[in-house]
Parts: sequence; structure tokens; C-alpha cells
Amino acid sequence: MATDRPNGGSGPVTVSRPGVLSLNIREKAALYAAYMPFLKGGGIFIPTSRVYQLGEEVFMLLSLMDDPQRIAVQGKVVWVTPEGVQGNRTQGIGVQFTADDTGASARATI
Repeated sequence: MATDRPNGGSGPVTVSRPGVLSLNIREKAALYAAYMPFLKGGGIFIPTSRVYQLGEEVFMLLSLMDDPQRIAVQGKVVWVTPEGVQGNRTQGIGVQFTADDTGASARATI
């Protein structure tokens, strides 16, 4: 029987919860720089020092420019820029919006 424990250990199986990220974008230029239109359904780059794995689910609260409403959207990590990468790139993750109503709403708002 297969187990989800590393090295077949007998410790408890940990179930990963989606991470929650908050992103405030105050300028249109910053929004255009962060938006990832080449992803199916759209996505956004989020600078973060936390380590994420590809495929990990995240929940985002986006504040865009002068809009007082925060956009709640779910997505999955499809891009990872690690710390110390060449070219002085910002450490962070690219998140693809889910194909549900929240993802479509976020894409339409952006």
C-alpha cells in the first residue's frame, strides 16, 4: 500500500492548505508589469520571499489602484522566480487564475 509520507515514515500526513497572499497595486504601470496575459485565463506575478512549489494552490486578495474593493481570487502557482536569480529579477511567483467566476472576474477587472 502506498503512503503519502516521505521515506515511508510513520508520522502524520500533512495536508497543505492554500496560502493566502495580499497584493496592493497602486499604479497602472505596476499592474501591467505584474499581469501575465499569456497564461490561459490570465494570471499575475506576486513578489514574495516565501517558498512555493509549482502547482500549489493560493488564495489572493488583490487591491487595484483606487478601487476600495479587494478582489478575492484563487489560483495555482505556475511560475517561480527564486531568490538570487540572474538578471536582478524580483523573487516571487506567477499565479494562474482559476477557470471559475472569481478568475474571470479578476481578469475582467484587470
